[in-house]
Formats: sequence, C-alpha cells, structure tokens
Amino acid sequence: MGKTTKKNAKGKIVIDIELCKGCKYCAMACPKGCISMSRDFNSMGYFVAHFEHPEKCTGCAVCAQMCPEIAIEVWKE
Repeated sequence: MGKTTKKNAKGKIVIDIELCKGCKYCAMACPKGCISMSRDFNSMGYFVAHFEHPEKCTGCAVCAQMCPEIAIEVWKE
C-alpha cells in the first residue's frame, strides 16, 4: 500500500470586514505574507485586512489566532 501525502496543503481565509478593526496583527503574524491591509475601509472607518496572496496560504490559522476581534475564519483544503 502506498502512502498518500499532500505536498502543497492549501488554505483559505475569510475576513469579516465589518468586524476587522485594522490592527494588522494578522498581517504581521502570517508566516507566508498572505495578508495585507486594504485601502478600503469598513462602515466604522477602519482600513481592513485583505487576503492578498491566497496561493501562498497553507491554512496554518496563525492569523485567526492573532485576531482580537475573531474576524478571520480559516479553511483547509
């Protein structure tokens, strides 16, 4: 029997922009640099996080763990 290994685990994050307060913790914590800060702002006037490089995401969930507003959901494929 052969082993099944997944070389490139892919992740996906969903950011609730209305909960995001632009603290940048997620962007600073992401080991792959997948998150940046957008030039768009939410209804409360905060510049929000943006999932800029989805192709690099591994689904490690460090961004979600760092978010004090619980505005990030992580999905692993």
